[in-house]
Amino acid sequence: MNTGYVHGYSAAEARRLDDQADVLAELLHSGTEFAPGSRVLEVGCGVGAQTVRLAGARPGVRIVAVDSSADSLALARERVAAQLPGARVEWLQADLHRLPFPEGSFDHLFICFVLEHLPDPLAALTALRPLLRPGGSVTVIEGDHGSAFFHPDSHYARAAIGHQIRLQSAHGGDALIGRRLRPLLGAAGFREVVVTPRTVYADDGHPALAEGFTRNTFTAMVESIGAEALAAGLTTAADWERGIADLRRTAEAGGTFHYTFFKAEAVA
Repeated sequence: MNTGYVHGYSAAEARRLDDQADVLAELLHSGTEFAPGSRVLEVGCGVGAQTVRLAGARPGVRIVAVDSSADSLALARERVAAQLPGARVEWLQADLHRLPFPEGSFDHLFICFVLEHLPDPLAALTALRPLLRPGGSVTVIEGDHGSAFFHPDSHYARAAIGHQIRLQSAHGGDALIGRRLRPLLGAAGFREVVVTPRTVYADDGHPALAEGFTRNTFTAMVESIGAEALAAGLTTAADWERGIADLRRTAEAGGTFHYTFFKAEAVA
């Protein structure tokens, strides 16, 4: 089985993550409040796209941002320093299953677009829960590619999304994990689990979403695995190009695109 981040660590992927964080900031972060002085552990911070939004909207919190990639952490540190000089963020390269903190070290856990890439998300949540103080909270945000539907409909576009789902599974992840958040958190021992859908709907009446999400986030994500899909024999070059073109068409005049993220909140 292949392992690792299916979308790769290119500069284009870093830009896509930043575009995604920008266009979805209000949708994903609304309702998430941390009291001033709270200690927050951001798990799998990547290139810092979400760290900037966490720290920028909550200047009184103390954030510890963790990732396994030294290169991603370097980019995250640069991004936060440039956009939020003086932000209270500590950086740590570490495996999320073996973090060097005593039990009860944090008031909140923030986990966004991380579980979908893990071969055993339940083990990760189980390892992280003791790091919360009693009564501390966790926020988990994930997508679910099964929620994507669009107009004009296209067999080729749906097949391209299916290839991305299969390849993410081959890398040890689950692109359909949004629907599993409640049972996963419950099995890991969290209490008072509440999951809310956060839906993106884009059409030509919402040009910023059509460009920022449909084209620059979702379609760009699917497009990033094209070479691997071709190498694996999942598709032909002609069918792949048709699928990506049809996905792009949904962001143009007369097109529509729908996708649902799931935001779970729970208590330790």
